[in-house]
Amino acid sequence: MSKAIHQPGLDSVCCDRTMNKPDSTNLDLRPSPLKLTTTSAARTKNPPRAPTNPANFSGDLAGAHDAVRSVPAPPRSSKPGHRRTVSAGAPLIYSGGSSNTSPNLSPGGNIFPAGKSPKPVALPTRGPSRPDVLGSGAVNYGRGSIVRGGGGAKHGNSTNGFCDAEELKRLGNEFYRNGNFVDALAMYDRAVAVSPGNAACRSNRAAALTALGRLGEAAKECDEAVSLDPGYARAHKRLASLYLRFGQVENSQLHLSLSGLKMDEYEEQTLMFLEKHLNRCEDARKVGDWKGVLRESEAAIAVGADFSPQLVACKAEAYLKLHLFEDAESTLSNIPKVEGCPLAYSQIKFFGMLGEAYVPFVSAQVEMALGRFETAVAAAEKASLLDHRNVEVARIVNTVKMVARARSRGNDLFSSGKFSQACSAYGEGLKYDCFNYVLYCNRAICWSKLGLWEQSVQDCNQALLIQPNYTKALFRRAASNAKLERWAEVVKDYETLRCELPEDSEVAEFLRQAKLALEKSREAVYAVEVEEILALDKFKAAIASAGVSVVHFKVASNELCEEISPFVNTLCVRYPSVKFIRVDVEECLSIAKAENIRIVPTFKIYKNGVKVKEMIRPIHQLLEDSVRKNSSL
Repeated sequence: MSKAIHQPGLDSVCCDRTMNKPDSTNLDLRPSPLKLTTTSAARTKNPPRAPTNPANFSGDLAGAHDAVRSVPAPPRSSKPGHRRTVSAGAPLIYSGGSSNTSPNLSPGGNIFPAGKSPKPVALPTRGPSRPDVLGSGAVNYGRGSIVRGGGGAKHGNSTNGFCDAEELKRLGNEFYRNGNFVDALAMYDRAVAVSPGNAACRSNRAAALTALGRLGEAAKECDEAVSLDPGYARAHKRLASLYLRFGQVENSQLHLSLSGLKMDEYEEQTLMFLEKHLNRCEDARKVGDWKGVLRESEAAIAVGADFSPQLVACKAEAYLKLHLFEDAESTLSNIPKVEGCPLAYSQIKFFGMLGEAYVPFVSAQVEMALGRFETAVAAAEKASLLDHRNVEVARIVNTVKMVARARSRGNDLFSSGKFSQACSAYGEGLKYDCFNYVLYCNRAICWSKLGLWEQSVQDCNQALLIQPNYTKALFRRAASNAKLERWAEVVKDYETLRCELPEDSEVAEFLRQAKLALEKSREAVYAVEVEEILALDKFKAAIASAGVSVVHFKVASNELCEEISPFVNTLCVRYPSVKFIRVDVEECLSIAKAENIRIVPTFKIYKNGVKVKEMIRPIHQLLEDSVRKNSSL
């Protein structure tokens, strides 16, 4: 017939702050494997009496929520191990009282078979009265001769070994209650070393590890506990709580069901909400809704998955795709460290890939975006090693390697002074990652070395569009615009750099010089003006005169015309020998008809009355190159 035994408190899986306390179930107190001698006392017909309050066990931390379950008594031939069952009768679990209680009990509470009695065990005695100092190494704790300090635990036989483990667990519980988790863990470590097959010691060790933030190792200890005792409800509940914090709904539900206890309403709702947010997060990621991914991953963490590396990495990926690179990097640096987890942890998939591969998968992308190409390659290869069959992982590995190769080749060509080839190499990398602002900035420097200032400005613009306030791109754009004498733009970039680098004296000096150049250019514009012509006869006379004439056909309401007009004024100052003419085609239709103007802005260059060049909507660099070329003829 089964007898009721004491089961430690079973706390809610979703309230880990209250769940995380060490188990206090006593060690197995079944017959010791020591060789025993028969005594006359052992032949008595009086059976040992059970304690009146079986709930008060040595080392118990059980509270008002303790549960009771019934299990069959083990066969007498079973080996010692962690079971909370004893031979028929009331549960005989004692706190190490006197052996006078029953002739069949050892001093440490061990139970001997009927008709047997133990050999006398000499109990350690104290020396002269003196204060005991915990950790001094000079004090014996209990009957297991627990010596703290340099001595360690000493036990001469298995009976003393069991006593040592029980006393160690009791001491660990006391440390734990006082919030001293480091010393509690040390006691539980020693208890496990003495009795590695004891599930309660391992579960208590998991509680201390959890309190110290070492959740992966805690999960491993709980897994060991339920391996030793598959029906150990408290270890299952603790493991379910840990898996919830890891964001693993299936594993959490599995261990809640294995605990044999009914899931309460709060636990059920928590797991339901977590699963809902995870599914929404996956759906948003599939369609590229990165704001939705960010929102749902944060919600999943708030529900209870606060120690999930995958969910934190998911936030970092969302920030990356939203071009919030600093937030992505910061988030990635705060990923929880989960080490020593059981195998079941690593087998869970996240977004179709093994969960452990997802973190380096995201890390590779962030590192590549930040220009740390070697680190990106290493992270990508790690993700591939963990899940080489996943299509997403394989694609990222290929992309990262190709971009890193292009960047390395571009750098080598630049160092060799082969700027044109370097431009092509960086361009190859941009085919694989069109949002890599580092490659854009590198190519901009190559354009500037070739004297192609306009292309340099355009690549800087692309880099800054992806990563605003990227200082290297701001420096390069300011230098290129200075070559184009766009002083207003130069001043704007140096003012931004001044805010980013307030202590940089060179930036302050560049800003001062740019402001002076801007003032001079404005004064020059007033001195030399572009000629406005509205009559056809005057227009014909102007272009027929000797020298070079540049005609700007425009419409006042056209944005492109308004954008390029200040640049025409600048060219007028730079090339004083060239005549610049402006014609508004809406105000002078006869000129527009005579010159066949259909698109604005259009530029025509005349030399001694002969048209030598026509350009429709030219970029600044092309227009200036054409003016320079014809003015020198």
